[in-house]
Amino acid sequence: MRIALDPQMLRTVPLLELPDVVAGLGYEWIELSPREDFVPFFKHPRVDTATVRALRSRLADAGVGVTSLLPVMRWSGPGEVERQAAVRYWKRAIEICVELGVDTLNSEFNGRPEAPELAEAMFWRSMEELLPILEREGVKLALEPHPDDFIELGSPALDMVRGIDSPCVSFLYCLPHTFHQGDDAPGIIASAGDLLTHVHVADSMDHRASDGLRYITNPPGNTVRVHQHMEIGRGDVDFDEAFAALAGIGFDGVLTTCVFGWDDQARESGTRML
Repeated sequence: MRIALDPQMLRTVPLLELPDVVAGLGYEWIELSPREDFVPFFKHPRVDTATVRALRSRLADAGVGVTSLLPVMRWSGPGEVERQAAVRYWKRAIEICVELGVDTLNSEFNGRPEAPELAEAMFWRSMEELLPILEREGVKLALEPHPDDFIELGSPALDMVRGIDSPCVSFLYCLPHTFHQGDDAPGIIASAGDLLTHVHVADSMDHRASDGLRYITNPPGNTVRVHQHMEIGRGDVDFDEAFAALAGIGFDGVLTTCVFGWDDQARESGTRML
């Protein structure tokens, strides 16, 4: 099993200095999530080939491996212009992944939850273009449902992964999204079995608690999705049952610690989570 750090709270550290910082925190693996000077959210990658090669060298020197890159693009719309742009951005992200010597990309379904059929149609159109490239390049893809995506629940997302029916596509379970996925981590993990290759590890409070009044948003009943990525033990996720479920399927993939929102404690938090 590999334990990785999502360095989102270290995003101001220069890219080429990041491997040494991650190694200094005790990690041997890193998951490269979106950052403005590398692969930003919803935009074309910014990094050039020379920098990718320099980063690969720095990683090797620091003894840090990359479990995966995490592009997040609008490949499920909401419009065709956005979808086509996202596919172009994805193609470049795949090139970066290969140049960096990494064999896995993680991502979200994206798309709008109020128009799930249109979003799904766009998702499949994008997959028709990208899946042959992934398979040709030997790059794997782990997909997760996300709050405010066209698929938010864990079991339907798992069904979608099965429907893609490709040996290079697997399922990612995100523990801080537990209460948006159906609040059944053990059941979803058990159902996923060998399809589960990656788990994001952080805590979150149950937004439904106290009769829905744990978080108050105005006007009442709006469609905002609220969750956090906190250190283990600061929220309501039952880690005992989640880790027991992972043990139950013989999980031997990647666990990424992904605590967000405490930039002033980024290094201390990374150490505590490890």
